[in-house]
Amino acid sequence: QVQLVESGGGLVQAGGSLRLSCAASGRTFSSYAMGWFRQAPGKEREFVATINWSGGSITYADSVKGRFTISRDNAKNTVYLQMNSLKPEDTAVYYCAASARGITIVPSWYDYWGQGTQVTVSS
Repeated sequence: QVQLVESGGGLVQAGGSLRLSCAASGRTFSSYAMGWFRQAPGKEREFVATINWSGGSITYADSVKGRFTISRDNAKNTVYLQMNSLKPEDTAVYYCAASARGITIVPSWYDYWGQGTQVTVSS
């Protein structure tokens, strides 16, 4: 069982930055691939970024490539999402998730989800 708790969301102006954190419980954190997803009001949950257990393999959605950076610290059981050059269309609830099946962009392949953290980007 893995419990995930996101933090770091908030209100920021367009062009600004935020760093999201996702703290995981359990001693097996390093065995999971981790992902970030987001869901805006009235829209489906969409993939943002994913990282494998070692950090050696990373994939980003085209919409965030070059602006967002995913990373992890297995010693701290934490995965991060550094978000730069934020745009109003980045406004959403951001969720982290853990996958025992390896790195994937498919939400249904993730086994555990956090409760989400709100990110609001004003124009």
